[in-house]
Amino acid sequence: MKFCGIDLHSNNSVVVITDETDRVLLSRRCPNDLVKITMLLEPHRAELAGVVVESTYNWYWLVDGLKGAGFEVKLANTVAMKRYDGLKHSDDQDDAAFLAHLLRLGILPTGYIHPPQERALRDLARKRIQLVRSRTQHVLAVENIMARQLGCRLNSGAVKRLSATSVDRLGLPPDVALAMKANVAIIEAFNSQIECLEARLLQGARLRPEFALLKSMPGIGEVLATVIMLETGDIERFADVGNFASYARCVDSAHYSNGKKKSEGNAKNGNAYLIWAFIEAANFARRFSEDAKRFFEKKKAKTNNVVATKALAHKLARASYHILKEKQPFDAKRCFA
Repeated sequence: MKFCGIDLHSNNSVVVITDETDRVLLSRRCPNDLVKITMLLEPHRAELAGVVVESTYNWYWLVDGLKGAGFEVKLANTVAMKRYDGLKHSDDQDDAAFLAHLLRLGILPTGYIHPPQERALRDLARKRIQLVRSRTQHVLAVENIMARQLGCRLNSGAVKRLSATSVDRLGLPPDVALAMKANVAIIEAFNSQIECLEARLLQGARLRPEFALLKSMPGIGEVLATVIMLETGDIERFADVGNFASYARCVDSAHYSNGKKKSEGNAKNGNAYLIWAFIEAANFARRFSEDAKRFFEKKKAKTNNVVATKALAHKLARASYHILKEKQPFDAKRCFA
């Protein structure tokens, strides 16, 4: 058998093929051209146990192309791999050979290859999240101007409804009003684009039955349920609720020895978009659910607002896992008992 590792870069890839003794049979750097990479692998197709591609920002074209060409492709989870720090020499060929080595040993940590037919909508949902975050920066800027100049504040909903005319009525100094109008104009543009993306998202993504049940949970509506579905994929890929909560970044990263915390791990290991969705759900839930509000206030009294929100998001993430696995609606007593 032969094993292939590909070290993928922005404009080129290093392809290495090894045998069952880790002997390098082929090592070639070639441009990011699917036809050329496929031609390079073709003579070894019959004996190839698999092709490993690094999970970099630009893997879509290569993984989809090789799978379409009939190769067995694995997406390497680079965060879960750590080579020996004391290596005196390491280069791209070594990195590609290391991927093939892990594949041969059967210990390659793999990433999830999201179905291509849903990936475009998932990326659209991620673009919406990016725009919402950017809009929040301008909303906060308007709130800060109001606090400095008038000693009062508007809630975010009122800020999003402001117009240039309404800014003129505030009686602000001309230069301050001009600055606020710039923020308001950008907020209006964000509102338009976010509404456009949401309409397409809800039109194109049909909630699977188990994910539709997420809407029975306080704080989660059609859009957040859709985001969670697109980011989660198949719930069966998570062995238990702890794995899902960890993937959603709702679990602290820490290393313990002899009952004492020694260090912290990679806190960013997981899905940044899922934690955003559950934080959003937590902020809505504590407004509209007495059970969620009670839990939040109890945590807040012992810690602070940020930690309490994260704790509530963790509760909702765990509840989501059970809803999806058991295909049963949300049970507040079970969640907040």
